[in-house]
Amino acid sequence: MTFKAEYIWIDGTEPTAKLRSKTKIMAGSPTQDVADLPIWGFDGSSTNQAEGHASDRVLKPVFTCPDPIRGGDDVLVLCEVFNIDMTPHESNTRAELRPVAEQFAGQEPVFGIEQEYTFFDGHRPLGFPEGGFPAAQGGYYCGVGADEIFGRDIVEKHLDNCLTAGLAISGINAEVMPGQWEFQVGPVSPLEVSDHLWIARWLLYRTAEDFGVSATLDPKPVKGDWNGAGAHTNFSTKAMREGYEAIITAAESLGEGSKPMDHVKNYGAGIDDRLTGLHETAPWNEYSYGVSDRGASVRIPWQVEQDRKGYIEDRRPNANVDPYVVTRLIVDTCCTALEKADQV
Repeated sequence: MTFKAEYIWIDGTEPTAKLRSKTKIMAGSPTQDVADLPIWGFDGSSTNQAEGHASDRVLKPVFTCPDPIRGGDDVLVLCEVFNIDMTPHESNTRAELRPVAEQFAGQEPVFGIEQEYTFFDGHRPLGFPEGGFPAAQGGYYCGVGADEIFGRDIVEKHLDNCLTAGLAISGINAEVMPGQWEFQVGPVSPLEVSDHLWIARWLLYRTAEDFGVSATLDPKPVKGDWNGAGAHTNFSTKAMREGYEAIITAAESLGEGSKPMDHVKNYGAGIDDRLTGLHETAPWNEYSYGVSDRGASVRIPWQVEQDRKGYIEDRRPNANVDPYVVTRLIVDTCCTALEKADQV
């Protein structure tokens, strides 16, 4: 008896890493227990993760789920990349998140990430006419109708694939530009939201492939008077879910000292093209927070202010951000501040 295991990993491409995958035929009974899956190897010289004279790198399974593309007993296997001495490869940002998530696990941090993306048909965003532009943005957001919505069949198939895989996907919607969409993952723990988001991204690319369409996480896919694409990151701890004082502490901690720049420089390549102060963004080099303010760096939803508890939304991360990095930075900054304030 055999089954197929699609080993998926994050490569070393800079400034934005790419997803890679290859198939391993497994003998024996099907399993979805990651501990039952063997390590594997690959050519790191072809993924910007090694030199040709010492090219072997190691794939270590860390998360697995049903494969909704192939179906049956086949599985998707997300892996961390290790060197042959079993130390984490320098591109392995998950390894950096693990100890931080463990350190602050007692505060019960959870995340919900809103992944925006854009479909392209060749060199044009899906829905853009050849040699020109569509009507200005406005009616596309959460719209309906063939004159305003493009790619819904791909989006619905991607949603079904994520649900079949058992991912913590919590919603979808059309965004403000033709061919631009969003899905949300969470609320779950830092490692879980990051693992699920990477698999959901792989499924997005793979699903769109069957339709002859590409998907991009480019933060500014069309220059000019069009919204960019972000990965708005919603965050809370147990204390934040119980009291408003912790909400303010968390929001203020993200603006202290060098923290704004420490975060922004790790929130995705091309962030200054998107965070301009226009199109529902704050300037990349300024920090602010406010209630119901989509022009702030960090938004406190109006319902959170009303309820005096809940979560905050960091609106700065780009669509192409590494979720292992953004969750690590937010947990480290906010949970350290809450700990110092004894709000845990």
